[in-house]
Amino acid sequence: MKKKIKYTEEPIKLGRRVHDFIPSPAEIALRERTKRVTINLNEGSLRIFKKEATRLAIPYQKLLRTVVDLYAHRYLTSK
Repeated sequence: MKKKIKYTEEPIKLGRRVHDFIPSPAEIALRERTKRVTINLNEGSLRIFKKEATRLAIPYQKLLRTVVDLYAHRYLTSK
């Protein structure tokens, strides 16, 4: 049997405020070096990426870069 909790009417004592010490994501995110490339894509594929990027509220180039990065990482780890 669980112990029953007894509540009292005592005032709640608040501790001191601690300032946020965690850096913002922009300060801790590691920026990878990138290289600009030109690529020709199928119009249908590009339309799909743009639609999905709009749904996710991110730039479609970032979505494409992420897909390529994930593919490359999977390819390297599968060998």
